Amino acid sequence: MTEIPVSRRDFIKQAALAGAAVPMVTDAAVAATTQTQKPSPDADIAWLDGAPPATHEGQSWGMPWPRGTVPARAQFRAATSTGKSVPVQSWTTAWWPDGSIKWTAHAIPAGEALADGLRVAPGKSPAPAQPVRVTAGGDSIEVSTGAVTWRIGKSGDAILRSATNGGRESLRDVRLVATAQNGPDSDDGAHAAIERYTSDITSTTIEQNGPVRAVIRVEGTHKAGARGWLPFTLRLYFHAGSQAVRIVHSFIFDGDPDKDFIRGLGLSGAVPMRDQPHDRHVRFAGQDGGLWGEAVRPLTGLRRDSGKQFRDTQVAGIATPSAAELPKPVRETLQYIPAWGDFTLAQPNADGFAITKRTKPGHGWIDVDTAGRAPGLGLIGGPSGGVAFGMKDFWQRCPVRLDVRDAATDLAHFTIWHHAPDAAAMDLRMYHDGLGMNDHVAENQGLDITYEDYEKGWGTAHGIARTTEFTLWALPATPPRARLVEMAHEVSRQPRLTCAPARINAAGVFGDWSLVDRSTAARKAIEDQNDALLDYYVGQVDQRRWYGFWNYGDVMHSYDTDRHVWRYDIGGYAWDNSELSTDLWLWYSYLRSGRADVFRMAEAMTRHTGEVDVYHIGPYRGFGTRHGVQHWSDSSKQPRVSNAAYRRIYYFLTADERCGDLMHALIDSDYTLQRVEIGRKVDERAPGSAPPGGNSAVKAAGALPDGQVFVQFGTTWGSLISAWLTEWERTRDTKWRDRIVTGMRSIATLKQGWFAGGAPFELKTGRFLGPGDKVSVSHLNGVFGVFEMHAELLELLDEAAYREVWLDYCAFYNASDAEFRAKTGQPGRGRGLRAAHSRFTAYAAVQRKDAALAKRAWGEFLGSDDGHDTAALGRVRRISGPDVLKPIDEMAGVSTNGTAQWGLAAVANLALIGDALESGR
Repeated sequence: MTEIPVSRRDFIKQAALAGAAVPMVTDAAVAATTQTQKPSPDADIAWLDGAPPATHEGQSWGMPWPRGTVPARAQFRAATSTGKSVPVQSWTTAWWPDGSIKWTAHAIPAGEALADGLRVAPGKSPAPAQPVRVTAGGDSIEVSTGAVTWRIGKSGDAILRSATNGGRESLRDVRLVATAQNGPDSDDGAHAAIERYTSDITSTTIEQNGPVRAVIRVEGTHKAGARGWLPFTLRLYFHAGSQAVRIVHSFIFDGDPDKDFIRGLGLSGAVPMRDQPHDRHVRFAGQDGGLWGEAVRPLTGLRRDSGKQFRDTQVAGIATPSAAELPKPVRETLQYIPAWGDFTLAQPNADGFAITKRTKPGHGWIDVDTAGRAPGLGLIGGPSGGVAFGMKDFWQRCPVRLDVRDAATDLAHFTIWHHAPDAAAMDLRMYHDGLGMNDHVAENQGLDITYEDYEKGWGTAHGIARTTEFTLWALPATPPRARLVEMAHEVSRQPRLTCAPARINAAGVFGDWSLVDRSTAARKAIEDQNDALLDYYVGQVDQRRWYGFWNYGDVMHSYDTDRHVWRYDIGGYAWDNSELSTDLWLWYSYLRSGRADVFRMAEAMTRHTGEVDVYHIGPYRGFGTRHGVQHWSDSSKQPRVSNAAYRRIYYFLTADERCGDLMHALIDSDYTLQRVEIGRKVDERAPGSAPPGGNSAVKAAGALPDGQVFVQFGTTWGSLISAWLTEWERTRDTKWRDRIVTGMRSIATLKQGWFAGGAPFELKTGRFLGPGDKVSVSHLNGVFGVFEMHAELLELLDEAAYREVWLDYCAFYNASDAEFRAKTGQPGRGRGLRAAHSRFTAYAAVQRKDAALAKRAWGEFLGSDDGHDTAALGRVRRISGPDVLKPIDEMAGVSTNGTAQWGLAAVANLALIGDALESGR
């Protein structure tokens, strides 16, 4: 095996479709060539939203480098457009096969004014003015970012034991809290007894120690008495010059869904209160840049005027004059003005929040105000210091809550509830009782009518996970109101530096894609359609309220035009769960366009699908769940859902450590096939029933020796290789490269090559076995990222025999029946999704320099509807009145899997054979 030297594909214009009558190509279309940008050692880094933020608490991002241009031990410097150096901390996240750097990650200090972004190049970086310093002690770790020093626990319940700003303590005892009950809520609102849990730390690790950025990983469980459950991994991110810590918290549900019902999940801490009650401030960020703010003891609105200076300073959140300067009628009766100790902002749904307050426990709550969507920021403090606390995607992850308690005492408390404890308990039980499906025959009949693959005991939530992001500020005093609004924006819409799409494309990463190009009528038509589809899905998230603790980030699979709703309650047509690579469509659309709204939708989906739709412990560990009414309810557990291909783009663009953990956890998931036989139901259908779709379009393996499992080339092996490729790139451990190569070489020896569909797989070696002499084609084999992975892998590995086998599959999958039979000697049943597979044809056309294949590819893409009304895609109508609950937008013929594959085919075809389209008439 040899690795391919530096090169890029060079498909020449002989592939032009001279004289071809291709739909959507008009007489106005002209031939044009989009030149590949020349790789540059510099990199353009810009703000995702275009305009720079007012300020930020430090930034991290990832960026690629062309193969062979940056040596493995290179250092990096960063500078503004004017040449001013900016301190930067850099680390490598991936290497090319030749040992040169492929991806790096970088971090800069807080508050750097970067109106025009950054340029990054090899070189030496200056040190930050206030470097991060990390000191490990016996039972704690101290991190100093300048004025603020944080102390992290190594054991016990307090993750952050304290934080001081300028030597004065701002907060202490930050811990995780949870409440749960052993039974569901009853219809009348009653519930079982509630147990309260707090974090119990089992390990604390320094992952980065400055000078610009420090990362501390804390692991543990939620514990009460002898029971420790809900294992968590939490990372604390500190940046030089920042007063904040960003916290990324992930937990696994390891309970029994029939017995464990979570009520509340939160992050709580204590705040010393040194100021007088009338100088203590509570703030909640409101809707559209608004802010609610009051003092614990108000001096405004009294029957006796406290004086303009007292009123103005209290409202502004700065120290009032000495109490001795209050007018006598006020000064002598201060004790009779209620001190309000407890405050709550509750967002039970995506459409409204309410603020309430009370003086102290045992007394009634008073309604304060309501509005629509809270950005998720609160504050408790005063002129002597305090804490601001926030949660990303706050209202989107409803039901959520922000609490301030004991503000009238010497020690106040705050809690960010990422699942509100007064909301209904989480009910993770299977949503139906099995409906009499007690054997595989009945289960297949159920699959035939609702598209749901049910099997008793398999629709469990045990082992799923969720990640939430928090930010805490240790403040020297209450910030001005305008600054708090800025902080709320930082929490709800994080400012983010990103590598420019043109720079990423020029580096030659992520396979075959090109930048958005509307230079001809034909290209414009395809780009406009893709934008229309993106706009529709971005809009549907909000219009259909695809929000909530477990749901946010996912989309629905298929639409019901009779009810004018997505098929939320119909089996496999409900939640999408990455079916046919929706994640990849969004990420490639972002790479091509740089659209901030698409990035944020893809980010939310990556957070969801990699956590909620995947098992992290238990018998299905490393596999995900097929699309269904609940994210875990379908019995089909497969690696095509847990697929690292859906995470790696986000990881390399952001250097997100949690995403890296998830991909690393998949490297041995092939062994889960010893417990999960994906094709176990295929041969147990009722006579005359339709062949099962989805997961069951898999060849049953029969009995195999120990150490062997049956593996489909596309849906299973094609997903596994994405984890192995990523691990090889990230670690340079050639074990994972060799495992991919072994699989490639063994497929190349099979008589039918890729058309065999799958074969027995030897787990120890990664080798496929058997003659592979039968054709077994599934339309699903090529639509779960395997095409995109091969576009990358075959640029890295020189496996000539396997390359030809793959190119044969690409060239003949969409061939005529006669051509297919002539190639394989057998019929080619099961070759659906022709438009999606047009990119396979295009790839073969480029690699074999075959103009006829290029012409055929565009015909397949533009002339196939794959069962979807492609003519209607992009046409949206507004429906209102008695047929719908509220006015909605409806796009006829839409389904997410068809949309995603159309979009991915468009991405690849435009990059590979765009010239053939442009010169089509």
